[in-house]
Amino acid sequence: MKIREAKIDDIKQIQIVRNAVTENTLSNPDLVTDEDCKEFITVRGKGWVCEINNQIVGFSVVDLRENNVWALFLKPEFEKKGIGKQLHDVMIDWYFKQTKNNIWLGTSPNTRAEIFYRKAGWIEIGIHENNEIKFEMTYTSWINIMLN
Repeated sequence: MKIREAKIDDIKQIQIVRNAVTENTLSNPDLVTDEDCKEFITVRGKGWVCEINNQIVGFSVVDLRENNVWALFLKPEFEKKGIGKQLHDVMIDWYFKQTKNNIWLGTSPNTRAEIFYRKAGWIEIGIHENNEIKFEMTYTSWINIMLN
């Protein structure tokens, strides 16, 4: 297993992972284009992938412009193996090396993602678009999590 920075050449496999999820699915897969992915991993922020046997099984992307987690997804068969936590931690660590601004994300309630983010130390701060839970992480909270 290898975690590395995402490249433009990874976008096709990233899209396969994104469309393989069983929770937080896209109502229309065309809503997130290859161009969107390219912009987020090269202009707006950065992305990471997890590769196993030259196959991308998960990815994460952070957006510095909007100070949010744009994506963190795994193929369902690779869940509960610690991959999501590794992708999360490298992404959030990188984010707070770029800025001390709070970071936020939205996720559907009553999902594994909601449980995952709560366990990772995210604090619920309200409701976001489409009745998603809005979570936030501060720089201070992240440093404390990393020290413990």
